[in-house]
Amino acid sequence: MYSWLRHTGSILWKRQPIQLTFFVTRKCNARCPFCFYLQSATAAESDANELSLEEIRKLSRSLGPLLWLAFSGGEIFLRKDLVDISRVFYRQNRPAIMLYPTNGLLPELIYERTAQILRDCGNSIVVVKLSLDGVNGAHDALRHTPGGFDKVMQTYQRLAGLLDDHPNFELGINTVFCSENQDQMDEIIEFVQGLEQVRTHTISLVRGHLADARYKAVDHAKYQQAIDKLAANLRNRTTPTYHFRGARLKAAQDILQRRLIHRTLVEQRRLIPCYAGRLNLVLSETGEVYPCETRSESFGNVRAHDYDLRSVLRTATARATLGSIGRGECHCTHECYFITNILFNPGMYPALAREYLRL
Repeated sequence: MYSWLRHTGSILWKRQPIQLTFFVTRKCNARCPFCFYLQSATAAESDANELSLEEIRKLSRSLGPLLWLAFSGGEIFLRKDLVDISRVFYRQNRPAIMLYPTNGLLPELIYERTAQILRDCGNSIVVVKLSLDGVNGAHDALRHTPGGFDKVMQTYQRLAGLLDDHPNFELGINTVFCSENQDQMDEIIEFVQGLEQVRTHTISLVRGHLADARYKAVDHAKYQQAIDKLAANLRNRTTPTYHFRGARLKAAQDILQRRLIHRTLVEQRRLIPCYAGRLNLVLSETGEVYPCETRSESFGNVRAHDYDLRSVLRTATARATLGSIGRGECHCTHECYFITNILFNPGMYPALAREYLRL
């Protein structure tokens, strides 16, 4: 397996992006009202503007080894060349972890493409996370997808069949915490505990600019109750956890991360340094490069920089935005960025060690 230890130099030098979130498409077969990336273009327009496989191959060459490669969208499995894209990054950037979030509405397609990715990317941990925001009809009502819960369960059963043959495969569940399901968290957590093949369950706080802001009107105390339950289950070993080497450290980071997210939500300020734009980058399906999903300032488009991400990072906009981030002029509750902000910040190691020893 590709080791995360290759990136220990980033603890001291925050010069090389090691985490990439790539929004491969805006196309989606769901219309979740709490999604901040709802398709704003027609399918034809989206297809025409998406980076091609050859363009992706070129920009991939300008990146070094990756710790974490997260695909996003849209529904990523609707991208017909997702397997080929995965193969490009695997061969050229050797990511330790490759993340594939999905709404789970296409069981056979997701199974077939995941199986191929697992065959092609044997030295990376491949994580597929199914979206589950309620039990039975509650999930369907929240996501506006009749029959969606049953489809997710079918996808779960199909993917579970890959676990025995692929030790690098991790199957997880992600739940969006929003105003409309915050009173169902105990039920959701208990349901996921009963899914024997699930290796991880994350609860992601709703975020971004939504068409309907009421979904962000969450009760802070209820969010804390949910994350405290997840933490207690991890410590009691009654909840699923990753199986890869370093999984205990990841579990400790998850507990600490959720606590920091809750404090950020309550205090509405940055609590620890953020490495967005230095260790983390976001790439849109059309080639725009951002430091994160929260900041709206594009560093530039790879198409205008001969597909060289290093050139994009040297633009005036990039320098100005990085300066703003460094001065703490923004804050967010995005889980993905807390990963590097904790693991590559020596100031967090005492708190991380305490959580590690409690597991």
